[in-house]
Amino acid sequence: MSRLRWWLAAGLLLALAAALLWRGAGVPIQDGSWLLFDLEGEYVEAEPSPLQRVIGRRAHTLASTLSELGKAERDARIAGVLVRVRSLDVGWGKAQDLRRAIQRLREKGKRTVAYLELEKYGPNLEYYVASAADAVYVAPGTRSPFVGLAAEYLFLGGLFEKLGVSLEYERIGKYKTAVDGLAGREMSDANREMSEAILDSIQSQFLTDIAASRGIGREELQAIVDQAPASPAELEARRLIDGAAFLDEILEKEKQPPLVKADVYAQVPASAVGFAPKASFALIYGAGSVVVGEGRAGPAGGPVMASVDLAEAFEQAAASPEVRAIVFRIDSPGGSALASDLIWRAVRKARAKGKPVVASFSDVAASGGYYVAAGADRIVAQPSTITGSIGVFVIRPMIAGALDKLGIGFASITRGQHADLLLSTQPLSEGARERMREEVRGIYQQFVARVAEGRGLDEKRVNEVGRGRVWTGAAAKEAGLVDTLGGLREAVAEAKGLVGLPADADVVLVPFPPPKPLVEQLRETFQGAVSLRADALAQGLLPRGARGVVGVLRELPAGAPLLIPPVFAEVR
Repeated sequence: MSRLRWWLAAGLLLALAAALLWRGAGVPIQDGSWLLFDLEGEYVEAEPSPLQRVIGRRAHTLASTLSELGKAERDARIAGVLVRVRSLDVGWGKAQDLRRAIQRLREKGKRTVAYLELEKYGPNLEYYVASAADAVYVAPGTRSPFVGLAAEYLFLGGLFEKLGVSLEYERIGKYKTAVDGLAGREMSDANREMSEAILDSIQSQFLTDIAASRGIGREELQAIVDQAPASPAELEARRLIDGAAFLDEILEKEKQPPLVKADVYAQVPASAVGFAPKASFALIYGAGSVVVGEGRAGPAGGPVMASVDLAEAFEQAAASPEVRAIVFRIDSPGGSALASDLIWRAVRKARAKGKPVVASFSDVAASGGYYVAAGADRIVAQPSTITGSIGVFVIRPMIAGALDKLGIGFASITRGQHADLLLSTQPLSEGARERMREEVRGIYQQFVARVAEGRGLDEKRVNEVGRGRVWTGAAAKEAGLVDTLGGLREAVAEAKGLVGLPADADVVLVPFPPPKPLVEQLRETFQGAVSLRADALAQGLLPRGARGVVGVLRELPAGAPLLIPPVFAEVR
């Protein structure tokens, strides 16, 4: 085993040396060149682990993608950018980050052209990103109806009844309706009110942004959506695109500029375009379910927001003399109440040591994902980020009916007046249920107090915008839960202001904690690859609306109070 480690380490060093030599040699870029940049697949916050690659997850890091496009903004040799957009596996928050990056290229005088290669119904998100460009083309064979937004919600209560499983639960918050998806059969009035508001907010942003980019009135654009144009000719006639063409034909229209592919351009050092950092900021990722303990891979190989790892990251960043501020990038639906509070405390301790903390929300930062940000100096969210959900619930499956169907006998013995809380084969006594209610109420009151303290609001106001309700980032800003609308770049700008740096000062983002040693990553990969492939397959067999809640619950302890949002539907 030691010989294998030596060879792995040697290979890594050789690869690193080769990369450094290649970088040192420089990459010749002709004046007037165009950058060919692909947007496709999944974009994650932190660098994909070997485990993710083993199970076949094709993922790119959002930060590095934005950095590359930002580098092209400043490169005088780059006259234009051709963005080839294929199917994207991101939420609306990340989509707005990508869209804004294209807009900034235009603002810097770069010619931007988007080329859509899609074969799917309702390419709303992909078109939304592409529409930021100066010109939009589709492949001639495209038939992707432009039909508007939709969201589906599943309610699994009837399934559990058929299985003989009854779900007992307590919740705080009129809108904390995550339990409805598990225990209910239909959408409640509160769930519908909240879900309609979220879809209305995203729809408004969708229409406003596209209308502005394409020079179409909002009402006219809505009428176009209602007509569901599909063919390239229909899309062009309604001014949604500038034509249908193959990639080589687009380049011919643009007078055949010298073309630089993204993988080649990635070798251009930032210093070559004048990047000269004046300070270092820590970049701490909080992605995945919030859990107690140390980090590990989630059910499909993705990350979790582990309390020990996050606390260590904040402690290291706060202790580093080179770090001027901390950007806390969150993409999480929440999870454990205890873990959320432990991470909140780590944020507060870092601030107490003189390091400002800016929370930057990605696709989702809800419930426990919002709780951990409540201690930050500033909160920045995209207009479409799913956030808020200040509430709590606990759910307890009672499986006596399922055991009876299977012919399995059971018995229970307890010591303690409320020890039946630990059982799964009999209903709760009224005393035990009241004890569970008290626990849930206590956690909710603590959640409200943390938000009130961090946001400078009174607890009554926090309760008014809380009660489990989920908001988009735009609505959350109006409610006082968010300071600024924007993405990672805007969060960095907020951090600059907090440490007295000018808005145009360059800063370098240093990930904390540093990546684990390669040997340790590989060991985790081989230990978990088989089981994670099975988990990924199981997730793939689930209906889309059920994957979010099931994925989160897989990571969390049974019977514990949970801080997860009531809305897991995907707007598409």
